[in-house]
Amino acid sequence: MKKEIKNALPAQKTTSIVAARGVNDDTSLAQYIQTVQKIPVLTAEQEYEYATQWAKQHDQFAAEKLVASHLRVVVSVAYDYKNYGIPVGELIASGNMGLMQALQKFDPDKGFRFSTYAMFWIKAEIYETILNNWSIVRIGTSANQKRVFFNLARAKRALGIMDNNLSDDQTKQIAEYLEVPEKDVQRMATRIGARDVSLNAPINSDDGATDILSNMTDGGDTIEDTLEQVEFRRRGYDLLKKHLAKMSERDREILVARKLRQPVATLESLSQKYGISRERVRQIEERAYNKLRDAILTETKGQI
Repeated sequence: MKKEIKNALPAQKTTSIVAARGVNDDTSLAQYIQTVQKIPVLTAEQEYEYATQWAKQHDQFAAEKLVASHLRVVVSVAYDYKNYGIPVGELIASGNMGLMQALQKFDPDKGFRFSTYAMFWIKAEIYETILNNWSIVRIGTSANQKRVFFNLARAKRALGIMDNNLSDDQTKQIAEYLEVPEKDVQRMATRIGARDVSLNAPINSDDGATDILSNMTDGGDTIEDTLEQVEFRRRGYDLLKKHLAKMSERDREILVARKLRQPVATLESLSQKYGISRERVRQIEERAYNKLRDAILTETKGQI
């Protein structure tokens, strides 16, 4: 995998890209960003063409073009997460790895833009880097504690709380706002406050200072939203698998064929397979779907 990632990097830009993986000073980072900004953005047609060439023929030139044109996306996302105490250069390096993973898995025939698909992988890698570099997250392993970690500053701003040392009443307010137990708020607030680096520290101490990419904002999900989405999908998949297994074989096969597969099976093909009318197939599909939906809603009631 690492060899494929190295090979897929644009040949004429390799030095700058590799430097970004370990960049620690503002000068090197600024030079890298300037290099990235000069790389042309692909049109939708060019993107599809290069993605198809890579997916079907593993065309190295196509991979280089596709990756290079999206490096600016990685930089933009990395700057959105700069206040989590990790050097921007490291976040960029992680995001580039996520970009390469997206390249390996992207299917251009699904109808999505590569940038849309790659965004999830980029954020996932950056998110993983933050988790691996924050000792408090390694200590706080529960979903509620991670939720507090990534949302505490936002909750305090929303509630108008400026104190670092939370009172019992403030802890209760935050717990209700985030919908987590008060003990998780107390534990994570203490651990966050014990660090020397503020989560909201600016990139430098100059008044009015702005980052290099202040005009390259990402309108996508925040890291806390990504965390919630990943946990929600995993929970949904487990529930779906569990309740599908409880159905009769015919009901399950018809529901899966009509709702969970591409291309969708026609009523005619299923009626011929099971020797029943098309209307009967439709009724079974509707009944099975309602049964599955009700079972999942009943089990998750009060949890979401």
